[in-house]
Amino acid sequence: MYSLSDFDFDLPPGLIAQLPLAERSASRLLQVDGATLTDRRFADVVDLLSPGDLLVFNNTRVLKARFFGVKETGGKVEVLVERVLDNRSVHAQVRASKSPPPGTSIRLADAFDVIVGERYGEFYTLQFPSDVFELLEQYGSLPLPPYIEHAADEFDETRYQTVYAKEPGAVAAPTAGLHFDEALLAQLKAKGVDAAFVTLHVGAGTFQPVRVEDLSEHKMHSEWYTIAQETVDKVRAVKAAGGKIVAVGTTSMRALESASQSGALEAGSADTKLFITPGYTFKTVDRLITNFHLPKSTLLMLVSAFAGYDNIRAAYAHAIAQQYRFFSYGDAMLLTCDVFNA
Repeated sequence: MYSLSDFDFDLPPGLIAQLPLAERSASRLLQVDGATLTDRRFADVVDLLSPGDLLVFNNTRVLKARFFGVKETGGKVEVLVERVLDNRSVHAQVRASKSPPPGTSIRLADAFDVIVGERYGEFYTLQFPSDVFELLEQYGSLPLPPYIEHAADEFDETRYQTVYAKEPGAVAAPTAGLHFDEALLAQLKAKGVDAAFVTLHVGAGTFQPVRVEDLSEHKMHSEWYTIAQETVDKVRAVKAAGGKIVAVGTTSMRALESASQSGALEAGSADTKLFITPGYTFKTVDRLITNFHLPKSTLLMLVSAFAGYDNIRAAYAHAIAQQYRFFSYGDAMLLTCDVFNA
């Protein structure tokens, strides 16, 4: 059994990518196939996949979910929308010197007021005066990850979205998908690699480190996903024909595996708290494209379960030695499922 300290590592701060590269597909790609590590360019993914394989993308779209505002008392607050509940209400993190009581209002972006409702754990229910999505788009700012040190600008508003982003609802990008541009997608299609989509709205909890040494005591954050029957049908057809299911990102992986708990992938929508650690038996995904993840994070545990703990430790050590760029705007890995060394 592994504990939290088994997923720690030292990362030089200079390897945390602060900006994306000029071209999406120009990033580096570390291929991890068992204990074999190969340095490549991301565009090589066309050569590494085979006709008949299926790429599964997460088509969530990042909301402009961050606001600064003031309470009725004049105190400053920062609001991060975590989940849109309906067209007038959200769950949000509210950072303030004192917690705002239910029934009070907060003025956001010096433009409109929201009413504070009940509290659910670390989140507050906030009632918006009109359509949530319109107010977010007009007055909110893009919530870049906490390790990116600059404020979001117009360039980030383009590059911190995938080119296929469609369904608004995430507060963090499914970053493995940021490496794909239209030209690369066209090359993959021409080769006979098919594409399918799931939606999982990434929550802010994706950046939170695990804080308990005993992993069985960790309470996993919840995220909402939906998988259409069309995607299920494609997965079944590819598997029947001997092709590989390639999840683009840990969010696509989490959606696919959450919907496969019966043993086979099923269409539908649900909240998932699936916590994947070494020893987990993967039911649908054969290969995974992913970025490099934070120390002590659930995502590092997930990739260790998928590619093998020792293999991932070796891959991260290699990536640091070879100056790969880490985290959201960084480089990527292509992992093969290694069930014998998970």
